[in-house]
Amino acid sequence: MMGPKAKVTAPPLDLSDLPANGWKRVDAFAREYLKVPKGTGALTPFKLRKWQLEIIRGLFPARGQRPRQGLLSIPRGNGKTALAAVLGAYALFADGVEGAQVLIVASDERQAGHVFKAVKRMIELDERLAEQVQVYTDRIVVPHTNSELRTLPAEPGALQGWDPTLMIVDELHVVTEPVWEAVTSASGKREQSLTLAISTPSDTPESIMWKLVEWGRENNDPAFYFKEYAAPEGCLVGDEKAWKIANPALGDFLHIDALRATMKTTREPAFRRYRLGQWVGQAEGWMPWGVWDLCADPTREVRDGERVVLGFDGSASGDSTALVGCTVGEDPFVFVVDIWANPGDRGWRVPREQVDTVVHAAFKRWDVVELAADPWGWRSEIESWAKAHGEKKVLEWNTANAHRMAPATDRIYQGVTAQTMTHDGDVRLAAHVANCKAKATPMGDLVTKDKRGSPRKIDGAVAAIVAFDRAAWHANKSVRRKAVSFR
Repeated sequence: MMGPKAKVTAPPLDLSDLPANGWKRVDAFAREYLKVPKGTGALTPFKLRKWQLEIIRGLFPARGQRPRQGLLSIPRGNGKTALAAVLGAYALFADGVEGAQVLIVASDERQAGHVFKAVKRMIELDERLAEQVQVYTDRIVVPHTNSELRTLPAEPGALQGWDPTLMIVDELHVVTEPVWEAVTSASGKREQSLTLAISTPSDTPESIMWKLVEWGRENNDPAFYFKEYAAPEGCLVGDEKAWKIANPALGDFLHIDALRATMKTTREPAFRRYRLGQWVGQAEGWMPWGVWDLCADPTREVRDGERVVLGFDGSASGDSTALVGCTVGEDPFVFVVDIWANPGDRGWRVPREQVDTVVHAAFKRWDVVELAADPWGWRSEIESWAKAHGEKKVLEWNTANAHRMAPATDRIYQGVTAQTMTHDGDVRLAAHVANCKAKATPMGDLVTKDKRGSPRKIDGAVAAIVAFDRAAWHANKSVRRKAVSFR
């Protein structure tokens, strides 16, 4: 509703009967002033469950300093919007802060509107709260305390210049790292402020959410509250005991028959991510989540003079370019020679001279039995490399040839899932592998980007596929030669 708002004539809200501070004050405020806006228990007083109170206890401790940041990773259907709305309403009315700023940040207006509408509805359902506010299209204002709750888009420019007491980031899994940096830099000006992200897991480790999950799992940081609800790793998708572990609201306002029905019509990776809170990668992801990391051996070094195959996937202009090696032998080891990626500069171009120098240096350092290179955009360099190092050692490998790439893709997939290969643990290569989407063809699966023009690069993964396949070919060739010589 636009235009001037009627002046608030009601006296300020009397909250003297509530506990002084901390999680008990949040609980008491919710019971006294808030009602469930919709769904199970609609229009009844909002009673926070024990598991919800555990979260609030971590965010609003009775004693000591509150955390500055928090992350709640939880599957769909567990009332995260309603919980966020309770916290938003509390921070607007009852946190004892003059000039409170409560900001709801989401990837788009529709998503941000979920929490805003829930807060608005809770206020409408209680006359004492309703007479305290002026409600606008994108904000709710409490004139007595000069406090406001508003929605903001997840754009770095829109997040500058604020002074929030509480900032709620809805669905962090679709928020970029620059946005998170803008969000966190906006807070901290107050003696107490909290930036809280609430989300289901992301579909890639190349996300700010995964970085925060890793931080929360590995560190006992009092300034960072972390709570994760997820089914145990390795559980069967139909294990209803695992469902209960992941979904604290199951059997309460999340109904098990709905989950059973959803499982029948949802692909397993999507069900595990959205309903079991597990990190399984993209729904059509190439590699099962986590298997690539299991093959990492960062302590291994490729010795000077060791027999290797190099795989090269290049870009003609502003895309990434990768040179990846693989040792030739019984225990293949994939390693990154170098990956050249656009740092975000529109005018950036692949440094061809630097790539050329690195290729020649690789031939000098190792016993390169073959360089298999995608010829697109690099024919002149490939011809130069063949002239310098021998035409038999430099092979044009068209990565667009499905008859060649599909078996190569399957070969490294089997090596990773069976853990019969290792790699150097390079984070750039890991990100490129995670970005790969599987595309089914009559010849077998191929790897592709999630969409045309996607910023999620896969060139390192393509180069690794080529290097691993050709290294296996040379290893088998050596075995055949040895077998003949002993006859």
